[in-house]
Amino acid sequence: MRRNKFAFSGINACFFTLLTLIGVGVAVPLNSQAQIHPVKPAKQDSLEKINALKEVQIKTIKLSRRQTSSTPLQILSGAELEKLNSLSVADAVRYFSGVQLKDYGGIGGLKTINVRSMGSNHTAVFYDGVQLGNAQNGQVDLGKFSLDNIEEIELYNGQKSSILQSAKGFASASSLYLKARQPNFEAGRSNRVKAAFRTGSFGLLNPSVLWQSKLGEHTYSTLSAELKKANGCYKYRITNGVYDTTAVRTDGDVETMRLELGLNGMLADSSKWSVKLYGYKDDQGLPGAIVANVFRFSQRMWNRNFFAQSAYEKKVGKYSLLASAKYSNDYMRYLNPDIVTTSGFLNNTYHQQEFYLSLANKLKINKYWDLVWSADYQRNHMDANLDRFAYPTRNTLLNVLATQLHFDRFDIQANVLSTLVSDQVKSGPSAGRKNELTPTVMVSWQPFDQKEFRVRSFYKSIFRMPTFNDLYYTFYQFTVLRPEYTKQYDLGFTYIKGYENRALSQFSIQADAYFNQVKDKIVAVPGTSQAMWSMRNLGKVEIKGIDVNIQSAWEVAQALNLSLGLSYTYQQAIDADPKSTTYKDQIPYVPLHNGTFLAGASYKKFAMNYSFLYTGERYDQSANIPKNYVQPFYTHDLAMHYNMQIQKRKLRLTAEVNNLLNQAYAVITNYPMPGRSYRFSLTYDY
Repeated sequence: MRRNKFAFSGINACFFTLLTLIGVGVAVPLNSQAQIHPVKPAKQDSLEKINALKEVQIKTIKLSRRQTSSTPLQILSGAELEKLNSLSVADAVRYFSGVQLKDYGGIGGLKTINVRSMGSNHTAVFYDGVQLGNAQNGQVDLGKFSLDNIEEIELYNGQKSSILQSAKGFASASSLYLKARQPNFEAGRSNRVKAAFRTGSFGLLNPSVLWQSKLGEHTYSTLSAELKKANGCYKYRITNGVYDTTAVRTDGDVETMRLELGLNGMLADSSKWSVKLYGYKDDQGLPGAIVANVFRFSQRMWNRNFFAQSAYEKKVGKYSLLASAKYSNDYMRYLNPDIVTTSGFLNNTYHQQEFYLSLANKLKINKYWDLVWSADYQRNHMDANLDRFAYPTRNTLLNVLATQLHFDRFDIQANVLSTLVSDQVKSGPSAGRKNELTPTVMVSWQPFDQKEFRVRSFYKSIFRMPTFNDLYYTFYQFTVLRPEYTKQYDLGFTYIKGYENRALSQFSIQADAYFNQVKDKIVAVPGTSQAMWSMRNLGKVEIKGIDVNIQSAWEVAQALNLSLGLSYTYQQAIDADPKSTTYKDQIPYVPLHNGTFLAGASYKKFAMNYSFLYTGERYDQSANIPKNYVQPFYTHDLAMHYNMQIQKRKLRLTAEVNNLLNQAYAVITNYPMPGRSYRFSLTYDY
């Protein structure tokens, strides 16, 4: 095993040397975020036409919000999303620094995000400003969200820097915001259609359509539908250190359907409103761990997800209001024919319902001082067909008092979050009530006259409640659990500059050093038998890290544009409990070094994009011993695009190669990832 480790040490050294010599950079090119291209008002006819030159203002905000944000902000938007070799949101977020994507393999495998090693449950995922909840296990599968209807992805460490937001926005250690495509029409147009068809390896068939329509002077609709089907079969290679085995993954088939309907508009008093209906359905196999010469698995899962949400925004003088509401209904069935119970095969069903209301109020005291009060109420209930199930209901009340002082060169925000959680159950003991107060302070400062350079820092105290599975899953023995408490400290800077009449047109760098503490971490430990586990609050974790990002855009010649980006993360995430047998060991699946490199080129109708992703050595168990060592891996992806236009109709042909060098690797031990694969797509936009 040591021989394998040292075999990769050269790659580690070369990668780290490269980063040291040229700086360490960002996950995405800068083009759409920094270039300002005014659009004539006469050619714009959409929701954004209400304010003069709105298109220009949006471009400017995209540049300045990264620069002035008091918390680290990374953005993927517009053309950048199209360039990446990405099928889902999970594929795209791999390129953010400070992120580990837990991927269990294949198209249908579970994919969750872990930011700065704090655990997937500490990252809240928002869709059009409203959080996607999962009271059962606290995790959102990002593989379920296609990029076809996504306009922008934002990742905030800490919280969003905008002070007017729901209380949910203040209540997590990090936040991932997904923004759906907004209607946008040229003059004289009232309909727009975008259709795409993808096919490729693993038997992939993936048609989708997006239809945007103008229903009235200030009312618009969006209909998005998608079907994805794949057999999920791919070759993989595994080794036990003595011999290699080549096999075919046959249990990752998936069939999904997604349908979204959105309505939005503006009223006569300039207030904005929106309504969204979302439906998702899938039928998929569950790839299992390849251990003990078991290569085939018969487990299956079915999901049905529906939610309806609405939002209303209004401004009257110095007062601003943001209100939203949501209802969601989620169903999951899990079948495992390999486990036989007294009633037959293990066949569990889970049914969740959520009601959510939010009200955010902002009062502008003067040009420098804002006050905000946000209040959220959420009710979650879950049913299951498990023996002696608790049938829990959770009521959550969040209240936030926030204030902001903003000057030309200095900005400070502070807030206190009150969280009141109450659980009731029909059977067995309940977790009862929890009441917590958690503060946050954020600062952004421009120390010099040049606006390109800015320093930022934040402190945030937050916690996560145990999930329903943590507390009431009947295969676990019941234990009263404390929340997981976290403290975050961050200090960083940003520098963004544009150049005129030079080959280098844009340059950006942002860097952050951070220190996180996680106390009372919730883990599962064996009980009196392997069939009976229990949940416990154990230990303390300390995380020290550095995220550095660089990106640049070049205009080399007429019609020839280049973009380069580099990202690097160093993380030391250790068990900080002196009583632990793994004291000062790196926690599982956190690499010391990881990074990405992106390069893009476009010339007239052609474009090419290359991406390199590197993940350093890790351990898959708490003990950092050779038996638990996981080798580094890296992947190369390549995409070629051809764009053509026939009158107003745009066609785009794309060919992609993923894992170009056909490397055998696993993100999670014993869950092998695919080797070289191909994908082809045709997109029609009118």
